[in-house]
Amino acid sequence: MINLNRTLNRRSKQFVKYEEIHNFIHRFCGKLWKSPKSKHFAQNLNAIVKIRACLLHHARAMWRLQELKLFFWCDSLLNHIKLRGIFIYGYISSMYAPVESNQGFNFKPELPTSSAYYRLLKKLRRQVGHAIRDFNMIEDGDKVMVCVSGGKDSYTLLDILLQFKRIAPINFEVVAVNLDQKQPGFPEDVLPRYMEENNIPYYILEKDTYTITKRLTPEGKTYCAVCSRLRRGSLYGFAQEIGATKVALGHHRDDIIATFFLNLFHGGSLKAMPPKLLSSDKKNILIRPLAYVEEKDIIKYAEIRQFPIIPCNLCGSQENLQRAMLNEMLREWDKQYPKRLHSIFGALQNVSPSQLADRELFDFEALDSQRELDIKDPEELKNRLDVVNLSFAAE
Repeated sequence: MINLNRTLNRRSKQFVKYEEIHNFIHRFCGKLWKSPKSKHFAQNLNAIVKIRACLLHHARAMWRLQELKLFFWCDSLLNHIKLRGIFIYGYISSMYAPVESNQGFNFKPELPTSSAYYRLLKKLRRQVGHAIRDFNMIEDGDKVMVCVSGGKDSYTLLDILLQFKRIAPINFEVVAVNLDQKQPGFPEDVLPRYMEENNIPYYILEKDTYTITKRLTPEGKTYCAVCSRLRRGSLYGFAQEIGATKVALGHHRDDIIATFFLNLFHGGSLKAMPPKLLSSDKKNILIRPLAYVEEKDIIKYAEIRQFPIIPCNLCGSQENLQRAMLNEMLREWDKQYPKRLHSIFGALQNVSPSQLADRELFDFEALDSQRELDIKDPEELKNRLDVVNLSFAAE
């Protein structure tokens, strides 16, 4: 049995005897199948979990290569035990508390300590990083104002940008801004408490847009048109007051596709949400760093991180909301045809104006002047077989 008190430095939680842990893991793997119910099996298994927990503690700092290898060995070992059914209830500490299901006891896949979480985090970082690079969203010295509504999208956007702020080769600021619309039942203490607990600079902008939206919207109509314009005007004006150079919005890939179909079906236009946009007054640059991210990944990430989600009962819960119907259609497509949404989004990045019918986008009248004629000798045409008109052959 390994002596964890001697191997681990309790104060710094760093490994002081790498070789001892390395040999212990190998010995445990070798003896696992021979005597899974041996005297020290539970103690050794808990030791593996504690080693993994201490290694995970270094995820917030720069990992050493040796500790990184040990972490993945521990992770693979615990997953191997789970798959082979040797997991014994009560042997694992609270970090890996088992969940009973039809397949028996299993690990919680959504725990932030699982390798699935780090795979998802790596995917989100890659997609957000590619969007920032492709559209030059953030530059050195920028002050990015992240609009946080309390939903899963804005929380995820804020979390990823804060991670980029720590590791990016450029310097930029991130400030969170929430617009309190004075909506009845809105928990005003949730967002400030979250920001303060995580040391995030933030502003709470109070504007009673709820009353104005309810007053201006006729009965039976959706609130989106009035609500979005009031919110945009308030947030864009505040961005200029605090000196923000970029305004980051939490729209993701599925929002962009849904907007495309909304304009296609109901607006009679071929347009969507651009990843980067200059506002109509030409005073603000809007960016959407989640433009490449799928909604299902955001949902999973928000569940893993356990963000304090604030439900919106102003616009998202309307029964006749066309966007909600389109989102349901997109989810059904994603289940039946997993590659369809990816292909649709790829089409938005590969537009051929000459293959459409917009006369302002493409000059169809100039095609005649661009035509290149290849005029041949009439004598050569007589000797060529004409499959359309063979009358000259009878002569």
